[in-house]
Amino acid sequence: MRGWWREISGLVLPVSCGGCGRTRVQLCEECRAELHGGAPRRVRPVPRPPGLPVVHAAAAYENAVRAVLLAHKERGEMGLAGALGKALAGAVRAGTGHVGVGGPLLLVPVPSARRAVAARGHDPTRRIALAAAGELRRGGTPARVVAVLRQRRAVADQAGLGAGQRLANLAGALEVVAGGERLLAAGRVVLVDDLLTTGASLAEAARAVAAACGHADDVPGSGQAAVVAVSPSAFEINRNCQ
Repeated sequence: MRGWWREISGLVLPVSCGGCGRTRVQLCEECRAELHGGAPRRVRPVPRPPGLPVVHAAAAYENAVRAVLLAHKERGEMGLAGALGKALAGAVRAGTGHVGVGGPLLLVPVPSARRAVAARGHDPTRRIALAAAGELRRGGTPARVVAVLRQRRAVADQAGLGAGQRLANLAGALEVVAGGERLLAAGRVVLVDDLLTTGASLAEAARAVAAACGHADDVPGSGQAAVVAVSPSAFEINRNCQ
């Protein structure tokens, strides 16, 4: 029924697949399969930055997956958030299990720079996290988004920076908003992002959460993170690192 409705909508609205460009559908079944049809994997960038939590990724950042992420992030194709959220939810489950202990899963998105959010007109990572939380709840796992991280200082554009430069660029750049530590104590924290490259953003997010809560051991599940995609090389290298 859902596929039939997509076809009818495609006849009325000028849509095309965010992954391959096929007409009359926002995301075709083949591209959906690339995005969330496989088994999520634990991934580790090389070199691994200090403080990086355990990370699970849904897919490799290539082909249709790359196109869908860019369409949602840079072109504002909001309708793709549901499929991306389903992929992220799968990565979250891979790291935490279907039923958590110690309260609900608290998805903490890595924040984008305010200027980037203003330029895009939306916060893509937060939107994907909200979709993932909904997908988890529909599957019986209590989950909600707790957007308590913010940038405390300006950072340079990460594009073109190497692993060491990204670490230096982001060192001390994030903080938990006032009162956020109480929210983080209400469940199991899972840091989430759309894409893992060097791991610098997630490592800094983990540091900020641990600093706000006194110590990483005081934050249940704070050693867990999930992303939609990771570089193809990292996804293949970590094929057997489950």
